[in-house]
Amino acid sequence: MKKSLNKILIPALALVISAPSFAQAATANAQSTSATAQAEQINQTDPYVMMKQVANHTFSRLKDEQKAIHKNPEMLKVIVEQELMPYVNSTYAALKLLGPNLRGAKRSDVEAFIKAFHNYLVSSYAQVLTQYTDQTVEFGPAPRMDENRRIVTVKVNIIDTPRPNIQLAFKLIKNKKTGKWSAFDMVAEGVSLLSSKQSEWSGEIRQKGILEVANRLQALSEKPIQFETSKS
Repeated sequence: MKKSLNKILIPALALVISAPSFAQAATANAQSTSATAQAEQINQTDPYVMMKQVANHTFSRLKDEQKAIHKNPEMLKVIVEQELMPYVNSTYAALKLLGPNLRGAKRSDVEAFIKAFHNYLVSSYAQVLTQYTDQTVEFGPAPRMDENRRIVTVKVNIIDTPRPNIQLAFKLIKNKKTGKWSAFDMVAEGVSLLSSKQSEWSGEIRQKGILEVANRLQALSEKPIQFETSKS
C-alpha cells in the first residue's frame, strides 16, 4: 500500500504542498530570488487558481532543471521547499495529526514535532519527485465558494499513460486573518494521507512520546535523496 501511495503522490506533489537548504548553498541562493518573485505571483485568495498556478510553476521548474537535479538530487529538497511548502499548512496538518496527544503535551515537544513534520514532508516529497516522468494533471470543476466557507476540496485527475488514471482530492483551509488558502491533506483512492499517518504514528506517540517521534522524523528527513537504479 505504501508503494501504491508513493506512485500516486509522484505527480500530485506539484499541487500540494522553513526547512534549511540541503543543496549547495550557491544553488539555493541563485534560486531564492526567483522563488520569492513566484510567491508574489501565486493567487492564494482563490484555492482553485492557486493549485493550478503552483502545479504549472513546479512542473516547469522540474522540466527545466532535470539535468542539474540528476547531478545533485538534493536540489529537489530546495525545489519542494521553495515551490510547494509556501502553499501547504504543515503546522495545521501536524497539530491535526497529533490530535488527542496534544492534551498535556509540552509546548517545546509540540514545536519540535511541527518542525520535524515539516522537514519530513519536504524530504519525503523530494524523494518521490525522483520518479517524476512528465505526468499530466487535469483539474475538476472549481469548488463552489462563499465568504463563510473555510475548507474546500479541489479534485484532480492524474494522467499517467499507460497506467490507469488516478483521482485525487486536495483539502485546503482558509486563514481567517489573511484570507489566504493553503493545502493540508490529500485523499487518494479514498484514503486520507493525514489520517493514514495519524493511524500509523498515534500508537508510537502514546508509547514513546511526541519528542521521540519528532526526533525520528527529523532523522528521516536528513537522509540523502537518491534516484532508484533502473532495472534492466
